[in-house]
Amino acid sequence: MVSQFMGTGRRKNAVARVILRPGEGKILINDRPYEEYFPRDAWKLQVRQPLEATSMVGRYDVFVNVGGGGLTGQAGAIRHGIARALLLVNQSLRPRLKTDGFLSRDPRMKERKKYGQKGARARFQFSKR
Repeated sequence: MVSQFMGTGRRKNAVARVILRPGEGKILINDRPYEEYFPRDAWKLQVRQPLEATSMVGRYDVFVNVGGGGLTGQAGAIRHGIARALLLVNQSLRPRLKTDGFLSRDPRMKERKKYGQKGARARFQFSKR
């Protein structure tokens, strides 16, 4: 029997590698407790969402290695990774995770800066004279 389940989650430029192991429910992100890693409650809630939706809180220890992007992107990437790892635990969780939108990769990315412009959409100031 497999004793650990792995999932990769992505959002914006953040990539999270998630490992689920049977345990008492601790969540470590880059070897730090998730309460310490994320200062905002919204980010902490986002990380717990897939576990709470599938009633798996306290049944698995979550170990995450995350990098790239900011904390908002990282929280989204971790949520995506946990959801993918939970699918390996039990395939029957798929409908619940899918309806809540935890399995879809958020495609929104930063738009590139264009030449001849100040930013992605912002232009240099125009003057007639």
